[in-house]
Amino acid sequence: MARRKKSAHKSTGLGFRRKRKDYDDEFRSDAIEKVDMDNERFRTYYQAQNLVPEEEWETFYDALKQHLPTTFRVAGSRQVANTLNRTIQDVHVPALSDVIFEDQRIPPPVQIPWYPDGLAWNFNVPKKILRKSPEFKKFHSFLVFETEVGNISRQEAVSMLPPLFLDVEPHHKVIDMCAAPGSKTAQLLEALHAQDSVIAASIPTGLLIANDSDQKRTHLLIHQSARLPSPALMVTNLDASIYPSMKIVGPPGPNGEERTRQLLFDRILCDVPCSGDGTMRKNVGIWKNWQPMDGNGLHSLQVRILQRAMKLLKPDGRIVYSTCSLNPVENEAVLAAALKANPDFALVDVSDKLPALKRRPGLTVWRPSVDRTVNTIYATYEEYLASQDVKDNSKTKLTEGHWPPADVEHYNLHRSLRLYPHLQDTGGFFVAVLERRALIDGARKRELSPPVEEYQEAKKPRLEKDHEEPKVEPPSAELANTFEGVAVVGDVGDNTEAALAVDLAIQGSSKGKGKKSKDSGGSGGGVFKEPPYTFLPPTDPILKNCIERLSLTPAFPSSNVLIRNPAGEAVRSLYLANDLVKSVVEHNDYTRIRLSAAGTKVFTKQEGGKASAEAEPHFRVLGEGLPVILPFVNPETIITADLSSLKILIQSYYPLVTSFSESFKSIVEGLGVGSHAIKISPAESDDAILTHDLFLSIWKSNVSLTLMMNKKAKSALSMRLFGADITPAGRVVADSGEDDQETEVKTQVVQESDILNAADN
Repeated sequence: MARRKKSAHKSTGLGFRRKRKDYDDEFRSDAIEKVDMDNERFRTYYQAQNLVPEEEWETFYDALKQHLPTTFRVAGSRQVANTLNRTIQDVHVPALSDVIFEDQRIPPPVQIPWYPDGLAWNFNVPKKILRKSPEFKKFHSFLVFETEVGNISRQEAVSMLPPLFLDVEPHHKVIDMCAAPGSKTAQLLEALHAQDSVIAASIPTGLLIANDSDQKRTHLLIHQSARLPSPALMVTNLDASIYPSMKIVGPPGPNGEERTRQLLFDRILCDVPCSGDGTMRKNVGIWKNWQPMDGNGLHSLQVRILQRAMKLLKPDGRIVYSTCSLNPVENEAVLAAALKANPDFALVDVSDKLPALKRRPGLTVWRPSVDRTVNTIYATYEEYLASQDVKDNSKTKLTEGHWPPADVEHYNLHRSLRLYPHLQDTGGFFVAVLERRALIDGARKRELSPPVEEYQEAKKPRLEKDHEEPKVEPPSAELANTFEGVAVVGDVGDNTEAALAVDLAIQGSSKGKGKKSKDSGGSGGGVFKEPPYTFLPPTDPILKNCIERLSLTPAFPSSNVLIRNPAGEAVRSLYLANDLVKSVVEHNDYTRIRLSAAGTKVFTKQEGGKASAEAEPHFRVLGEGLPVILPFVNPETIITADLSSLKILIQSYYPLVTSFSESFKSIVEGLGVGSHAIKISPAESDDAILTHDLFLSIWKSNVSLTLMMNKKAKSALSMRLFGADITPAGRVVADSGEDDQETEVKTQVVQESDILNAADN
């Protein structure tokens, strides 16, 4: 996750409001001439680290100057992704295999060899060809529409690696500590939903918490994750380095009373803020501005985030630590410092995973620069302390952890992975997999643990005094009742009461210790103004009305439906959560954990027309929520349609019932006003092919029908089935002859998405 000092938290917010000149200058490969892609400090520093063998250096350095190929991943649940992937393989690749443009053969998309099931692609075609070649123009439109609805994820190839190494299963409790903008979060969510079918979503028993410290970016995260609706998702807005412990329901007490326990995670992704010099191939502004102190300054934050993750992990759990930086101070040095302080953790050998991936082992020798001039003469921290430079650079605040520890071989740093651009034409990246061995006796562990350096930045509030751990006292009943989630620093395992006591101690010790920076103090930055989360009882009149009108079966988890409107306001939307999300929401103060989203929206109030005038408001199933609801819909109430009926629904916003075939018209004329589900079975017509059952949500009014999909999703469906955008919006563009302009607009969207994903690498 690239976050350089001056743009460390993406000060441009969501990225979509950048003026074109802004990102042209900073992110486009033609913003500076190739001859200007040189930085003497970069060259000197990394040659001193022996990043690659000497005879390889020029190849490596030249690769950094080359344009980065476009890569994308077929997203969604595994069965949905495989279906779409076959469309690319069987339809689009053959159509692009023999394209000649200006007397040159243009290569079609090719699959990335190491990605499982061939679901990731390399597509390296200049914009000029996308505009002028009819074949590639059509494929580009297909990609744009599928990206907008979430079936395609524009993502740098090496950025796809951390979720793969995390090895998430549907029952796992997972947290993505630094999640925005969300491409890796989407991969984790897909893994949780591995049991989804092409037509219906499962409700995983596990949990995914996606966290980011920037409040604006959490909203982008919510938007991105909405493309794969999940009752198992939560989004929080907190500083990852002091992420609070949370309570969930535990085993009942001896008399059946409810008890709580600390929420510990099976899998944690730490794709931490970094200097991002591995992204130089697309973020070409780094060539002009790179200097070694960026990595030095981020080291302490990175260590604190990783160590916080270690405290939140279950025994035998797994953490993946990753950066898009080449700097060992941000990579191996962080691992060594965290492993030194946490002896129950070890790096995992993953050399047998993804065998087609070309990688290099982690470094065991490095020398940090003690100033901007790339002074790397000190092999150890002790040498540095004995020098004049420590006095001349008193503001640098280098720590012992910036250097390799004396027992560096003990930590097996070679098990981490380094990805270099000249190996497989990618960006630069670093990945390490850590696992927590079974817990040993707490007292014995404290004896084994060396003193932990204080990894605090000057602008961060201190959590405790130097080298001093808060004293853990059994919490009073009053304190225990007031706890709703603040940071735990001590290793308390499953001891919830001890966790609460430490949380409270830290909360007290951090008060009044300086002004908090934007991302500090666990606040996530900004005023938290999210509405509350209220679970409805199954007997709630609105909920019962939805269940009856939509013909849901008794198996529907009606006790897990929540609303998010302030008290006194009319209910507009209903959300569905799984049991674990419900447990977190009910046992923690949502304002303390800065909960921005929980579960997935499935029902919404139908506004306008007759529905709003009736005493009982009508609610409809959201198009994106239908896969979640579908397993609970009475099959007898699902309406059968054919491709011709679907075509009419796509071609018009509000087609009259009388415009359909007699067989379909006779069915829908007898339906009441409201939300209904339709099923289109596999079929083939002159202009369309459907290979699997398709379920969609419609709204029936007195005289017309409406396909309940947003315009982008409808266009994507049209492109997928009919090979063209036959929606009203698509026809307007085609009739106006504005194809080139439309392509330019869509290319602009993809470029802006590239900017966001660049930072997510």
